[in-house]
Amino acid sequence: MDLNFTPDELAFRQQIHDWVAEHLPKDISSKVHQAQRLSRDDLQRWAKILGAQGWLGYGWPKQFGGPGWNAVQKHLFEEECALAGAPRIVPFGPVMVAPVIMAFGTPEQQKRFLPGIASGEVWWSQGYSEPGSGSDLASVKTRAERQGDKYIVNGQKTWTTLGQFGDWIFCLVRTATSGKPQTGISFLLVDMKSPGVTVRPIIMLDGEHEVNEVFFDNVEVPAENLIGEENKGWTYAKHLLAHERTNIADVNRAKRELERLKRIAKSQGVYDDTRFRDQIALLEIDIVALEMMVLRVLSAEKSGKQSLDVAGLLKIRGSEIQQRYAELMMLAGGPLSVPFIHEAMEAGWQGDQALGGLWPGNAGECAPLSSTYFNLRKTTIYGGSNEVQRNIVSQTVLGA
Repeated sequence: MDLNFTPDELAFRQQIHDWVAEHLPKDISSKVHQAQRLSRDDLQRWAKILGAQGWLGYGWPKQFGGPGWNAVQKHLFEEECALAGAPRIVPFGPVMVAPVIMAFGTPEQQKRFLPGIASGEVWWSQGYSEPGSGSDLASVKTRAERQGDKYIVNGQKTWTTLGQFGDWIFCLVRTATSGKPQTGISFLLVDMKSPGVTVRPIIMLDGEHEVNEVFFDNVEVPAENLIGEENKGWTYAKHLLAHERTNIADVNRAKRELERLKRIAKSQGVYDDTRFRDQIALLEIDIVALEMMVLRVLSAEKSGKQSLDVAGLLKIRGSEIQQRYAELMMLAGGPLSVPFIHEAMEAGWQGDQALGGLWPGNAGECAPLSSTYFNLRKTTIYGGSNEVQRNIVSQTVLGA
């Protein structure tokens, strides 16, 4: 197994590096590096820039309008974007539902939905979790009853990330109740502007409106928006979840945040503390190990071998690393990182001038830390809780 990049791959990395340096708006990258709030405009502006280049669907094959990159090229693209301070691509359209439409949708559905995803014009949301149906997705209760050439949808989805911006939502809906729970689920695409769709905010621990409840009250959905076969949606859902859990691992963002942690530790005078440096070193080792796991999968794919089903492992380790670097940033900032000031997430907010100089000198970078810490408590729960993922790994990878 050769984990070194080839000269061609290194040249590709340089090409991506140069392009991102030229096209990534400086105001957006500054917000990302300082962990400040990104607006819908920020996220969609970058998405449209990538879309115009044909790179928003960077994982897509050429037949669907993508660049046709291999697994290593996709990894290098993600890494260069992350290190440059680009926002994470909102994954629900280009990374999650698009591969499902490509694999299981009709040619008409592909022609209808993929262009808007590729350009960044259409914002997609995910309708999987429900109250009581989080990690146990097979227990979803939102119903879709077939009436002629349409479905009537009733039910509720929750934890819908950025659903307040959604144009469309892909949903798991129950179309049958007989047999095993998995056999009665279908995969439906719903226009969020349809009458009967209501989006209500859920304000999180960090004060952000990131997730939502979505209610469906007799929502009419054309039958042509069904992906694949009725009652076969569980198969399509699993295909999508592999993309979601790998995306959650986000080793490239972890590498960027490791450098931010070091900057904060140096500015606060704790970088030379041996015990604190030990903790940074342990985190860096874990990040390198996670990267090696990713590269192992990429190496297997590049050589045509079947890689291990490690999406759950990547999710477990990636989410724990995110929580760990947030904790270490808090420790580095000490008392300066403790106050939770919602406005500190806003670009241009001068923490060193607020509250009578609570953040003196160059310590303004500590102002957003508590908000980031609170937000990242979610990572070991969403996308399938880590406890459930460990059970899945024990069965699929270890054969236990």
